[in-house]
Amino acid sequence: MHMADLQGKVVVITGATSGIGAVAAEELAGMGARIVLVARDKGRAEAELTRLRQRGAAAHSVHYADLSRLDEMQRVGGEIAAAEPRIDVLINNAGALFGQRTLTADGLEMTFATNHMSYFVLTEMLRERLAASAPARVVNTSSDAHKGVHIDFEDLQSAKRYRAFGAYSLSKLLNILYTRELARSFNGKGVTANSLHPGFVATRFGDQSGGAFATVIRMAKMFAITPEKGAETIVHLASSDAVANVTGEYFYKCRATTPTKDAQDDDAARRLWAESAKLAGIGA
Repeated sequence: MHMADLQGKVVVITGATSGIGAVAAEELAGMGARIVLVARDKGRAEAELTRLRQRGAAAHSVHYADLSRLDEMQRVGGEIAAAEPRIDVLINNAGALFGQRTLTADGLEMTFATNHMSYFVLTEMLRERLAASAPARVVNTSSDAHKGVHIDFEDLQSAKRYRAFGAYSLSKLLNILYTRELARSFNGKGVTANSLHPGFVATRFGDQSGGAFATVIRMAKMFAITPEKGAETIVHLASSDAVANVTGEYFYKCRATTPTKDAQDDDAARRLWAESAKLAGIGA
């Protein structure tokens, strides 16, 4: 893969203390970018900072937050906006799957909060920085797991019926819809927004989901691709000149591909944005 020159560029990334996020962060650091991590686990974050410093001499940093909580999303977004004069790339990659339906301190379903609302809130908190740094990019990790699910605005948080993978799949559909509307909101402002399917990757993902589902996930990973392979599309969208002017698309294996019909519903995308803004207390 062609190595872009990212000297002087600042990349903010969530979910980068392990798996594809860590690989992507290290690859981008190797291209010269300064990486700003958003992490929850201090031990893993410090270990990742060490790896980043081995790849590039930039002053990489970390901010700590629980991205399932709205106040933490807003706090860390504000801290990063205050600390960083420019942000060239934001990579929303944090994600999880939960075996049981649990609620956050805000009363949100955990999958919905972590996998969708953290993308929405953090990006909104960094919106002005991204626009001021144009040309800039937002990269949102989604998944082909979005296939086969439909959005029900009367049950966005799986209260009527909770299935672990169903809730996860819905969150990945929301990622694509949100990215489409985000791209439109940045139209003409020099900021692109794209989502991606990394492939089924052998990482820590799903290990903490609990119960039989965690066992199934572990067995399935025997057939998964490596984190290095899974990170390629993230790195491509964050750095390649070939996609500098591409926005609102869904990528797999570094190529734009077509998501499901539900994932192309612009009315649903607009409604999702309005619902998310209301939940976050952010102006729609």
